[in-house]
Amino acid sequence: MLRQIIRIDEEKCNGCGLCVSACHEGAIGLVDGKAKLLRDDYCDGLGNCLPVCPTEAISFEEREACGYDEAAVKANTASKQPDTLPCGCPGTHAKTIERENCYDAGQQQVILAATHLNQWPVQIKLVPVNAPYFKNAHLLVAADCAAYAYGDFHKAYMKGRITVIGCPKLDEGDYSEKLTAILQANEIKSVTVARMEVPCCGGIENAVKTALQHCGKMIPWQIVTIATNGAISSLC
Repeated sequence: MLRQIIRIDEEKCNGCGLCVSACHEGAIGLVDGKAKLLRDDYCDGLGNCLPVCPTEAISFEEREACGYDEAAVKANTASKQPDTLPCGCPGTHAKTIERENCYDAGQQQVILAATHLNQWPVQIKLVPVNAPYFKNAHLLVAADCAAYAYGDFHKAYMKGRITVIGCPKLDEGDYSEKLTAILQANEIKSVTVARMEVPCCGGIENAVKTALQHCGKMIPWQIVTIATNGAISSLC
């Protein structure tokens, strides 16, 4: 049948995955780092994916396609495990981590008491923009190396915050678009950037500054710079 359906321009797509999260029908997935329309009959043609695409890679077109099959979409959704997303990786399922105040002997309990990670996932590129843990959160955007360089990182910076991490030198793409989307979609109370003193870490600081400028909100923020020897070299 001839109908309106989405079209994805692979040249423009940066593989951020925002459209995958926005498509409740599961019509879109990431294949080889690019968004793909996996099944025509899963696309309802309403275009919830269009406004979240930061590169305007998604548009409408009218072409021959299978009709939208609501029953198939419902069956597909019901068949999925609760901890599985369209990308197929259970480790990307968004969840809040509840901490118990345990003081007795179990080794596992002692380990849990020592950490202040409050959610999963933590990688900037994996966190869902609309994850419930972002609501009214104090956000920590940290360089990958920061927690290893600064011994008391969990207690000093992660406690009471939602943590997202990245490495601008090793990761492909720019974090600013994803961070802007997070700030726009949620009532973030404050943003703390924890970066290393090395020059390549300036990318994560610049991404946060760009996101703060583009999100249209006034959000308190600070930058913590950690030296390679573990000292706090600056706080602003």
